[in-house]
Amino acid sequence: MSSNAADHAGMTEDAARQILLARLADQPRSRYELAEWLARKNVPDAMAEPLLNRFEELGLIDDAAFAQMWIESRQRTKGLARRALSMELQRKGIDDEICRTALDAIDPETERQGAHRLVQKKLRSLHGVSPQTQQRRLLSMLARKGYPSGMAYDVVRDELQEQ
Repeated sequence: MSSNAADHAGMTEDAARQILLARLADQPRSRYELAEWLARKNVPDAMAEPLLNRFEELGLIDDAAFAQMWIESRQRTKGLARRALSMELQRKGIDDEICRTALDAIDPETERQGAHRLVQKKLRSLHGVSPQTQQRRLLSMLARKGYPSGMAYDVVRDELQEQ
């Protein structure tokens, strides 16, 4: 890009590169998120695209690795299941194929164990509440976290029986 075009936009390529590096310093991000951030910082598309491409070539932007990391993190910290994770990845601009591949790597048994842990934790705050209300609240919580209704019902039933 010519210096005149960069000066006209008020942005240099080095400044745009620094914006990307700063955004990547605190946590990995998807290409879409970085492109959005550059746009908010008034980096022209003609400058942003080649920079994003170069960062991808260097491995600094990797949507597949980002998707895997995001899934692992959100399962561990929030107990999210496939459906909720899929929606979050879509909001982050992850390609459908990359999203599908990353979600297919989720072990169904690990997901089920996550649902059990969530229900066990929530049950501690539901003492003195009727069994019907407990069941409704637990099923609602699992639904919000993206668990399929069949799995949610089985897990809630098992945990309420153990109680």
